[in-house]
Amino acid sequence: MGIESLNDLRAFHRVALERNFTRAAAQLGMSRSGLSHAITALEAKLGVRLLMRTTRSVSLTEAGQRLLNTLQPMLSELDSELAAIRSLNTKPAGTVRITANDHAINSVLWPRLQQLLKNSPDINVELSVDYGLTDIVAQQFDAGVRVGDIVDKDMIAVRIGPDFKMAVVGSKDYFADKPYPLVPSDLTSHNCINLRLPTLGGLYAWDFEKEGKSQSVRVTGQTVFNNTYLMLQGALDGLGLAYVPFNLVAEYTNHGQLKSVLQDWWPTFPGYHLYYANRRQVPPALSHIIEALRFKHDKSMM
Repeated sequence: MGIESLNDLRAFHRVALERNFTRAAAQLGMSRSGLSHAITALEAKLGVRLLMRTTRSVSLTEAGQRLLNTLQPMLSELDSELAAIRSLNTKPAGTVRITANDHAINSVLWPRLQQLLKNSPDINVELSVDYGLTDIVAQQFDAGVRVGDIVDKDMIAVRIGPDFKMAVVGSKDYFADKPYPLVPSDLTSHNCINLRLPTLGGLYAWDFEKEGKSQSVRVTGQTVFNNTYLMLQGALDGLGLAYVPFNLVAEYTNHGQLKSVLQDWWPTFPGYHLYYANRRQVPPALSHIIEALRFKHDKSMM
C-alpha cells in the first residue's frame, strides 16, 4: 500500500476510536464527506467492510475490530519513532498530551511545567482533566497520571508527587447545628458531598484507616460533583462535608474557614505517578517533561 493507504488507515483508526465521523473528521482536519470517502476507499482496497454505519451510530465489524487491534500499537510506535527522528540534532519540540485529574494538575503538574515551558518554547503541553483510568494509547495521550505505581506491564510509572492524606472537612456554618462525627460510620447521618467517577458511573466511597484497620463508608448528600474543586467549594459554601486531599484544604483549615474532622482516621494515599508507554525511545519532549516532573522529595510539596 502507498502513502494514500497509510492516510486511510489513520482515518479508519480515528473513526474506530471515536465511533463518530463528525468528531473524527474534526480531529483529522478534514471534512466529514472526505473522511467517509477515505473509509469507503479503504474498504474497497481490502475487500471487506470495516464499519457498520447508521444515521445514529458507527460500530466495528469483526474485520474492523481486528484491524483496529493491529493498528493501535503500530501507529503508536510509528508516531513515537517519527517524533524521535524529527528531534535528532535539534532541541526538544512538539506537543505532549497528558491526562490527569484536576488536583494532580493543579498541585503537581502545572507548578513544575511552568518553568519548563518558559525555557523550552518549542515544547507544547496539552493537559486534559479526567478521573478515569485512561487508556493513553487508545486515546492518543503521551502520558497519564494516577495514584500509585500499579500500571499495565507495557507501561512505565514514574513518581511525581509525595504521599498525601485524604481529609474530611466542613464549614463552621455547616457545623453550627450539627454534631461532629466521631467515627466514620457517623457520616451516614451527615450531608456529604459525593464524587462521581466516570468508571462505571459510581459514587466514590470514602476510605478510612486507623491502627492498621481499614473502613469504607458509602455516604449520601444533596450534591454530587465530578470535580474535586467543586467539592471544596461546596464545603466552603456550607453544603456539606467533603472528602478531599488535605493539601487542598490546609489553607482553609488554618484560617478557620473549614473544620477538620476524623483526623485519626484519615488514610494516606500513595503519591501521584506519571505513566507512559514502554517504548524503545521516548520522544525528547516527553523525556524533558518526565524529568521536570520526577519527584525529588521536595518538602515544600508535603
